[in-house]
Amino acid sequence: MKLLVTGGAGFIGSNFIHYWLKNHPDDRIINLDVLSYAGNLENLRDLDNNYAYRFVRGDITDIDLVDSLVAEVDAIVHFAAESHVDRSILNSADFVRTNVEGTRVLLDAAQKHGGVRFHHISTDEVFGTLPLDGGRFNENTPYNPRSPYSASKAASDHLVRAYFYTHALPITISNCSNNYGPYQYPEKLIPLFITNLIDGKKLPVYGRGSNVRDWIHVDDHNRGIDLILQKGKIGETYCLGGNSERSNLEITKKLLSIFGQGEEMINYVADRPGHDLRYAVDFSKAKRDLGWEPLIVFERGLAETVDWYRQHEDWWRPIINAKTKN
Repeated sequence: MKLLVTGGAGFIGSNFIHYWLKNHPDDRIINLDVLSYAGNLENLRDLDNNYAYRFVRGDITDIDLVDSLVAEVDAIVHFAAESHVDRSILNSADFVRTNVEGTRVLLDAAQKHGGVRFHHISTDEVFGTLPLDGGRFNENTPYNPRSPYSASKAASDHLVRAYFYTHALPITISNCSNNYGPYQYPEKLIPLFITNLIDGKKLPVYGRGSNVRDWIHVDDHNRGIDLILQKGKIGETYCLGGNSERSNLEITKKLLSIFGQGEEMINYVADRPGHDLRYAVDFSKAKRDLGWEPLIVFERGLAETVDWYRQHEDWWRPIINAKTKN
């Protein structure tokens, strides 16, 4: 099989490419990525001479380019998205352009070329927020996005489903919880805090750190995508959660403990506007229908992620230095 992976130079996409080529060595991958601030070809440097892998620099809103690439493939795995909530609050235009218009361009190309299999990567943030005292998101949870980022992802989800109902396009969707692991751009909570601690800097915690997220290791997430592509029912959505709810303050304290630091390293800052209180994902459908469940225990995965960032300063240091210069 030949896959077009969009956003494959980003965090989850690059991990997916490594996973797929390791587990499907007879397949081929085209990686289409515009190389925005979060796209980094260093994530895939070891594949430079791999005949099964090809990189194309380009924008998913480029109709002609997308059309030419989709004509070559059997399936599209669509990761490409603007994804940082804080950036969407400051300027939502890029989020609408990439996440909505870019998805439309891909869907049109998939339809044009005979109904190319289309898997769309989404987020649990489209469902809104949960109270601290119970409930989980599932495939039937009504959409209630509360940031420009999650609103743009919700719009793209609806568009993907519309192409299934209107054009019988063979689609699936996955809504995942918060990912962590290697190659994550160091503005997200876990890599930001790890790199800050390596540099002896304090950890900026929103509010009182009470917001809760369900954490899934990127390898567990990508194994779920693999099973959806192999066994998922066309037109269906699958929620992939990590079964690892932790408050931001809990994450902070776990990292401080790993680094042997005390709570004096915490810097409580003004909360983010519209900051969702809690996310949690019910993955029982994926477990029942696909035989999938998360396998990486959070504490183990977090310790391994810390080790990765300690051992790969040559990867993240240039990113942080470039951000500082800008």
